[in-house]
Amino acid sequence: MDTKMSSMNNLFNPESVAVIGASENSAKLGFHVMLSLTKGGFPGMIIPINPGSKEIMGLKTFPSITELPYEIDLAIVVLPARMVSAIFEECLAKGVKGIVLITAGFKEIDDPKGTDLHEQLASIVNTTHVPVIGPNTFGMINLHARLNASFTPEFSLLRKGTIGLISQSGGMCHLLSFMAMRDDIGFSKIVGIGNRLNVDFAQMVDYLMHDPDTGVIALYMEGIDRPRELIDTVKTYKDKKPIIAYKTGIGDIGNQASRSHTGSLAGVGEIYSGAFSQAGILALNNVEALLDTAKALAGSPLPNGSGVAILSSQAGPGIAAADICQMGGLNMVSFTQETQDRINDILPPLALRTNPVDMGPAWYDSEAVVGILQAAMRDENVAGILLFMMFASANVDSIKGLSFLLKDRGQKKPLITCLSAPPGIWDEQVKQLEEAAVLVNFSTPERAARVMVNLNRYRSLMIEVPKG
Repeated sequence: MDTKMSSMNNLFNPESVAVIGASENSAKLGFHVMLSLTKGGFPGMIIPINPGSKEIMGLKTFPSITELPYEIDLAIVVLPARMVSAIFEECLAKGVKGIVLITAGFKEIDDPKGTDLHEQLASIVNTTHVPVIGPNTFGMINLHARLNASFTPEFSLLRKGTIGLISQSGGMCHLLSFMAMRDDIGFSKIVGIGNRLNVDFAQMVDYLMHDPDTGVIALYMEGIDRPRELIDTVKTYKDKKPIIAYKTGIGDIGNQASRSHTGSLAGVGEIYSGAFSQAGILALNNVEALLDTAKALAGSPLPNGSGVAILSSQAGPGIAAADICQMGGLNMVSFTQETQDRINDILPPLALRTNPVDMGPAWYDSEAVVGILQAAMRDENVAGILLFMMFASANVDSIKGLSFLLKDRGQKKPLITCLSAPPGIWDEQVKQLEEAAVLVNFSTPERAARVMVNLNRYRSLMIEVPKG
């Protein structure tokens, strides 16, 4: 591992963490950072730094990092901006290998002094290989290392997974995380890069491409100072891991808000969209799409074409999904004669037996549902399947029939579902199927259909992106 990667690895996998500005006062961010580390179960050494305390949360406290008798891998700094330069000097003298700078008050403020402080910090650390997350950040989380280096202890409640989220906005990280908790979506790392002292999008993409715990990279972006650096970095790793991005601040008001929030101009949306496409980054236009598409890319194969089959236990959800699929460039394929004959045998003549298929007359018959699904899976015209089943007491056992998918691991087509029931009825069965990576489930047919559209968009993007 080269020096740069080794430094980033020390940042995300430390054995010891010092909290500079630790506190037992719940009105201070240093209190919440300590709570995140201790309640989050970080297995390494946690050292509070505060000259006014001897003990914080039951841990021996030191007046300064320079007085520690042992090495420190990661320092989390939660002190006023005016004190940070001196603290950085002490951290470097101590041999700290990475820093999370939560403190705000740098180039995002409407005062030249903030920019001067930012440049001063950069001059201190940029002659070293010490990576800094921030300033003006909520922190970062490595769920696989049980490291919650943030001021929000609740991040530790997230499930471990393979999605790496990089965001300029702490608010968006919180929003996406709370949505993910409700949908049981797992993350590998969540990083608020803030005002980006020396760790920007390019450096994080570079690191996550080498990270064995990360399979999909999701970006939330407002503005960026060096877009070419990011594009060149992404091109280096063409299709190694999917990268998706939600870019905001494309209007005049949003652009100015981005400047105030992160200290960077957002830029023209069309320019970013074109650059993303050329690099192989899938551009998305809302936060729900970012999370849903990341979940699907983490748990589903890509389609090998644009042909989709919709199988719905009630007609309405299938019709809603068909509209989205057609508007998104998917092809509502005609089944092969063999598939159509099989569906005709299962469903009565009054049912809609062509694509989209209304399985309503068989919704209470799990064997019929399985027969239709298997026929679609085997159909050479079908590249992806949308399967919708809404619970009713008559079809409570229908989902049990899907257990055949656990044995048929040869399935290489994306199966995106909306299997909807009141809490506690199908939850465990759906979870088992998702954990086995045989399907990806969403709460509405529209969300499922949009995901299928985005999987096909990403497939097309990989075909179009130049190699090398």
